[in-house]
Amino acid sequence: MERTPNMIKLTQTKFNTMILKPIKTEKDYNQVLERLEQIFDAEPNTKEGDELEILGILIEKYENENFPIELPDPIEAIKFRMEQLNYSQNDLAEVIGLKSRASEILNKKRKLSLEMIRKLSEKLHIPSEVLIQPY
Repeated sequence: MERTPNMIKLTQTKFNTMILKPIKTEKDYNQVLERLEQIFDAEPNTKEGDELEILGILIEKYENENFPIELPDPIEAIKFRMEQLNYSQNDLAEVIGLKSRASEILNKKRKLSLEMIRKLSEKLHIPSEVLIQPY
């Protein structure tokens, strides 16, 4: 017996589950998001909980491929983190060395050295992949 789209939709409605498949189009993506909303509060280790987990993986893959988020500018990331930590330029100087060096870094007049990147990553918890980018 051949399955028609209406039969598949009826099956989905009757059993209240979604046929899992890779997300290839924006239409697929929107359908998966709708289903995710329906089962968002599913309990773990249940049929819907497992479906929720798989949908999350599929959505993450699709979004990473279609809506990539670029890494921030290294110096802007340092400034942002300094603001979060309420750090002054003097505090930054204690992490990387001299106060004049901190000023040069923040004004993009000096490049970050490998040692500075290590210290900033360790002390300010900025991922090194952000700090090693060219600017």
